[in-house]
Amino acid sequence: MPLISTYPAQKKVVLSRYIDAKILNRVDKLEVVARQVVEGFMAGWHRSPYHGFSVEFAQHREYTMGDDPRHLDWKIFAKSNRYYIKQYEVETNFIAHILHDASESMLYGSPRAPFNKLEYANFLTAVLSYLVISQTDSVSVGIFNEGLQTFVEPKQSLAQIHRICHELENTTPAKKTDVGEIMHHFAERIGRRGIVVLVSDLLDKPERILQGLNHLRFARHEVLVLHVMDPCELDFPFDGNVRFDGLEGYEPVMCQPRMVRKSYLEALNQHILAVKTACERNKVDYALINTAQPLEIALQTFLQSRALRKVAR
Repeated sequence: MPLISTYPAQKKVVLSRYIDAKILNRVDKLEVVARQVVEGFMAGWHRSPYHGFSVEFAQHREYTMGDDPRHLDWKIFAKSNRYYIKQYEVETNFIAHILHDASESMLYGSPRAPFNKLEYANFLTAVLSYLVISQTDSVSVGIFNEGLQTFVEPKQSLAQIHRICHELENTTPAKKTDVGEIMHHFAERIGRRGIVVLVSDLLDKPERILQGLNHLRFARHEVLVLHVMDPCELDFPFDGNVRFDGLEGYEPVMCQPRMVRKSYLEALNQHILAVKTACERNKVDYALINTAQPLEIALQTFLQSRALRKVAR
């Protein structure tokens, strides 16, 4: 299958081709939110676990859905008829760690999607990094396949976006995915509790993924899983005699897709269900993202659904 990896031209590009103005305009007001109390999380979306006289008022910010109403400033509301939240000095920044899959299978792309899985994942990682930085928090990115290939240390500055985009643009996918091992690695490496975002096609055994999730959650990190797949992987629409090129060490195969479509889709659905079940058991937010879906819509849907679940819980 031909790989289509060129992102459609836009009117304006900010910092990198992976930070696109159209996408940012659609998701700029969304925050990467946390539903639990973790070290350094901001009030409302990221409530501080610290209490006492050291908590000093610093500034106001506009209220957004999910903020703790106890921090509303009613005097400001009486004057402006708008809701504002009080923020305090103790609300230090949190760290988001993005684990980015760069295994060979991520190179797959079909004509039904504007770019391949790797390019789509690059946009996801870059835009999420931008959102975290824009709300004055820190972000790190670990690019992996069988092991960790590149790690951008956590920082909170626009220069960090340049570093992340540079690494994404210069990544050469290779080898197999080992999602379970990379989650074990990060569970041991990350000392301070925070958010871990996994961006991957998850071509690993569900039991290994489950073990990795267990390790991260045992360390009390909040985990988000963005499962990136091409529409042709999801629907298997092929017909006639087709040659499938092997990725991650597999040999090419000639076959008639109609003969294997049913068994393929059954196996795929079982794999997706196993991953979703593992995430639900570990209170991990999971989203299956089709690369044919516009990136800004995928991000809006995912982040807004997190906000709604936060309120429900």
